[in-house]
Amino acid sequence: MTETGQAQQVSDEANATPLGRGVRLPRTERRAQLLAAAQEVFAANGYHAAAMDDIAERAGVSKPVLYQHFPGKLDLYIALLESHVDNLVNAVQQALASTTDNKQRVRNAVGAFFEFVNGDAGAFRMVFESDLRGEPDVQEAVDRATTASVDAITETITADAGLDEEKARLLAVGLVGMSQVGARFWLANSSMSQEEAVSLISTLAWRGIGAGFPLSGRD
Repeated sequence: MTETGQAQQVSDEANATPLGRGVRLPRTERRAQLLAAAQEVFAANGYHAAAMDDIAERAGVSKPVLYQHFPGKLDLYIALLESHVDNLVNAVQQALASTTDNKQRVRNAVGAFFEFVNGDAGAFRMVFESDLRGEPDVQEAVDRATTASVDAITETITADAGLDEEKARLLAVGLVGMSQVGARFWLANSSMSQEEAVSLISTLAWRGIGAGFPLSGRD
């Protein structure tokens, strides 16, 4: 084989190396890469059928590298779940902070749940439909998705509507529940657009059934 041919072979072999294998990345980038690979494997196989070997292979790293970051499969699952919860809570907080118009805030908050549910299907299923709720750390993370969202909305309602915290929290729980359940139902059963679905739910939340959707024939 000529020198040119040998060089080409070396180049081809290098290009065929699995992503991540043999490549040193900063710890935060490597962690993100491993979480992305885990998301794919968990989404495809479910928690119980997923194997750390499969996740390491998908990430293009050795198992020792994977275990350097996550001691076990449950630790990896919880870290991934926590990242999804953080994304949802941040989206709700940003929706509330994006405007001072309370009607638009309601729409934005509802929209944050629809966007999350309509995004990575594995993400919302881990948060809202996890089959590991018997694990205390998993349940804690799942509960935080609701409580942190409720906290953010309660704070806004208390500041702007003049309600006491107990009443504001009840309204916040209602808005979060309506948004979450409505978004999941829409994704599974409805052919309407996301924009139309968000508009319907946010109108209901803002005006109430009586004012927003009067009975047919009522003056």
